[in-house]
Amino acid sequence: MTEVCTVTGGGGFIGAHLVKYLVKKGNKVRVIDNMARGSESRFSDVAEDVELFTADVRDREAVGKAIKGSDVVYHLAAINGTENFYREPELVLDVGLRGALAVVEACRDVGVTNLVVASSAEVYQTPPKVPTNEDVALMLPNSLNPRYSYGGSKIVSELIAFNYAQEHFEKVQCFRPHNVYGPNMGWKHVVPQFLTRAIEARETGNSTFEIQSDGSETRAFAFVDDVVKGIVLMRERGEHRQVYHIGSEEEVTIKELVKLTGDTVGFPLDIVSKDAFEGGTPRRCPDITKMRALGYDPHVDLKSGIAKTAEWYEAHRDKMPSNALM
Repeated sequence: MTEVCTVTGGGGFIGAHLVKYLVKKGNKVRVIDNMARGSESRFSDVAEDVELFTADVRDREAVGKAIKGSDVVYHLAAINGTENFYREPELVLDVGLRGALAVVEACRDVGVTNLVVASSAEVYQTPPKVPTNEDVALMLPNSLNPRYSYGGSKIVSELIAFNYAQEHFEKVQCFRPHNVYGPNMGWKHVVPQFLTRAIEARETGNSTFEIQSDGSETRAFAFVDDVVKGIVLMRERGEHRQVYHIGSEEEVTIKELVKLTGDTVGFPLDIVSKDAFEGGTPRRCPDITKMRALGYDPHVDLKSGIAKTAEWYEAHRDKMPSNALM
C-alpha cells in the first residue's frame, strides 16, 4: 500500500527514521517540522524525495496547508527527553496539547481521514503489571512534579485523537513506543548519554560511572528500525480507535545496560550510585501481544542495537555539544 504520508516532527529521531522507511516503501512523503530541535540532516539520504514544510505544529492553518491531499498523517511532533520534562515543562505541555489539537482540527478542515498519533509509555508512569498491556489505567501520579508534563500531554493527546475521531475519521490509531533508541537520536537520552560518557571514560581512563539509584530499575529498549516498521504495520493492519504498544520484550536492568555499554566501547565501567530524580519508574516492559497478532516481530537484539548505535556516536564525537556529559 503506497500513500501520500505527512509526518509531523519528521526531523526528530523516530520521525526521521519513519520518513526514510516510508520513502523506501514507495510512498510520497511530506514533513512538518520547525527544526527547532530536529534536523533535515537526519533524512538527508532521501531528502530529494521529501517535501519539507518548515512550520510549527501548533499552527493549525500551516498544518492544514501541508497535509492537504494526504492519505494519512503520522503525528510525532513533541518535546521529548526526561531532562526537558523537568527543565521545560511549559513548552512540553504547549507543544503536546496545542500540537495535537492543531493536527486533528487541520485534518478535519482539509478532509484527511486517517491519523496515527504517537503516545508514550509515560501515560501510565508506574504500571500496575509488567509486562504491560494496552488496557492498563492511565495515570498522572502528581501534578506538582514537572516530569509528568510529557505523560500528561500524551494522555490528553490520546483523548483528543479518539474523541475527535468518532465522527470524521476513517481510522485513528495511537501507538505507545517503549524506550526507543538508535543512531542519531540526540544526546539527552539514556543510551546516547551512557555511550558518550563511556567513550569519554575510555579516553580519560577514569572508569567511575555515576547512575541514578542503584541500577536495579529495568527497561526494555527497542531499536528504532524495528519500531518504525511496527508503526507502518500498525497503520496498514491495525484497527480504528485502537492503542498499540510498540517495543521489545527484552527487559534489562540499568546495571546490565551499563555493563553492555562498557563492553561495547571496550572499557569496563565501575558503577557509583547517586540519588534519583523523584518520579522515576522502577520497571517498564511492554506486552506486545497485540502487535504480534498483526505480524510485528522485532529483530534487533539489544547487544546488536547498542553496537550499531555506538558506531554512530563514535563517528560523530565532534558533533557532541559541550553539555552532553553533564
